[in-house]
Amino acid sequence: MWGLDAGMRAQDDSHDHDHWVALDKAHCWHPFTPQDLWCDPQHDPLMLVKGDGVWLEDDAGHRYIDGNASIWTNIHGHAHPTINQAIQQQLSKVSHSSYLGYAHPLASELACELAAQFPDSSLQRVFYSDNGSTAVECALKMAIQYRMQCGEAQRDTFVAFIDGYHGDTMGAASLGGVDAFFARFRKFGFPVEFVRSLEELRALECLGRVAGVIIEPLVQGVNQVHVWPEGMLAELRAFTSEQGIHLILDEVMTGFGRTGKMFACQHEEVVPDFLCLAKGLTGGYLPLAATLVREEIYDAFRGDRSRAFYYGHSYTANPLGCAAALASLQVFAEEQTLERLPAKIQQLSEALQQLQQASPWVHSTRQCGMVAGVELRARDGQAFPANRRVGDAVCLAARQYGLLTRPVLDTIIILPPLSINAEEIHHIFTAITQAISDTLGDSAEIL
Repeated sequence: MWGLDAGMRAQDDSHDHDHWVALDKAHCWHPFTPQDLWCDPQHDPLMLVKGDGVWLEDDAGHRYIDGNASIWTNIHGHAHPTINQAIQQQLSKVSHSSYLGYAHPLASELACELAAQFPDSSLQRVFYSDNGSTAVECALKMAIQYRMQCGEAQRDTFVAFIDGYHGDTMGAASLGGVDAFFARFRKFGFPVEFVRSLEELRALECLGRVAGVIIEPLVQGVNQVHVWPEGMLAELRAFTSEQGIHLILDEVMTGFGRTGKMFACQHEEVVPDFLCLAKGLTGGYLPLAATLVREEIYDAFRGDRSRAFYYGHSYTANPLGCAAALASLQVFAEEQTLERLPAKIQQLSEALQQLQQASPWVHSTRQCGMVAGVELRARDGQAFPANRRVGDAVCLAARQYGLLTRPVLDTIIILPPLSINAEEIHHIFTAITQAISDTLGDSAEIL
C-alpha cells in the first residue's frame, strides 16, 4: 500500500516525529496554507526526509511517488548521481560568490548553454535571479525601463491572461489572474489589462500603451491545467510583433521538457522577447532563475550609469545552482531525456482516457506533454461545493497508496519527474483511482 517496501521509523533520540511536528507548528509558516487547519492538533504533517529517483520517503519509512515533482521543479529524479557530483565538486571550491562586480566560470558556461537552446542566436543575454517570480519581475522591469530609454514612456501597461499565474513578488502578483491570490495586491503593482483570449487582446483600445504581453505558453498550470488552442502562441507572436509589443513567455513551469520539448515555445517555433525560466533549471535542486533577453533589448541598457539595470539579488548566479543547472543539461543529453518522452506522454494520455472512462467522478482530463490534470465533479457534472475540498481529500487518500501530489481546487495535478518509468506511471493511476473510490464511493474500476 505504501509503494515500495516500508521501513521502520528512523530512530533518533533527539529528533523524533512528534518533536519535529511540535517545532513546525510552533515556529513555521507554510505557503498557500490556512494556518489554523495546519496547526489543528488532529493534523499530523508528513515529514519528508529522503528522495531517490521519483520516490520520496517520510520519517516513518513510507515511500511515495513524487507525483507533482516537488511543486513542478524536479526533472531527473531525486539524488541523481550526476547532479549530486556536480554540486559536491563545486562545494569543494566555493559555495557562493557575489555576481555584483565579479564573474565566475559556471555562470558564463550556463549562460552560453541557455542561449544555445535558440540556435538562431535570438536570445543571447541571460540575467540571473532566484526563482520564477523574480525571473518574471526582471522581465517586467526591463520591459518598462527599455521603453523609457527608447523614447516610448507612454508604453507603461502590460496585458496578462485571466487565471494566469506568474509569481508572488509585487510586480508579478499584479499580473496574476487568480483573484483569490492576487486581487488585494493588484493596485500596488504595474498597470495591467486582463484578457481571456487573443481575440480580446486584439480588441483592446489601449494597444498603443502596452509594453508587453505575458503568457504561460501552451498550458496554464495553476488554472487547473488549462491548455491553449493549438496555434494560439504563434498567432500571439505574430500579433505582438506587428504591434511593436514585447512578448514575455513565462516558462517557469513549462520549461525543461515538461511539454515534450525543451521549451514549450519550440512547439510552435516561437521566439519571445523575454523568456523566464526557473523551477527545472537546476533539475529541481537549488533556487536559480534566468531571464533570457534579445540582444536589441540589452543594447538599450548600454551607455552611462543612468541606463544600467539596477536590480539584483544576493544569491544571483549562485555557483552551486549553476553547477546543478549545467549538470541537468548534461543529463538531458546523456540520458536522451527528450527523446524518451513521446512514449511516456502516450502512456500518460492512454491512462487518462482509461481513468475518465472508468470513473463517473472524473469530469474531464487535460494534458500537455507530461503535464496533466484530472478534474473531479459530481455525477451530474456540477462542481463540488468548495467547502467539501474534494481535491484535497483525494490527494490525502492517495498517500495511502504511495502517491504524493496536490490539487488545484478539485483538479488533481499529475506532473512527475521526467525520469519516471512505465511501471511508476501505472502506479500513479492505480493510486489515484483507488483514492477517488475511497473518497467518493466505490464506482471506479482499478486500472
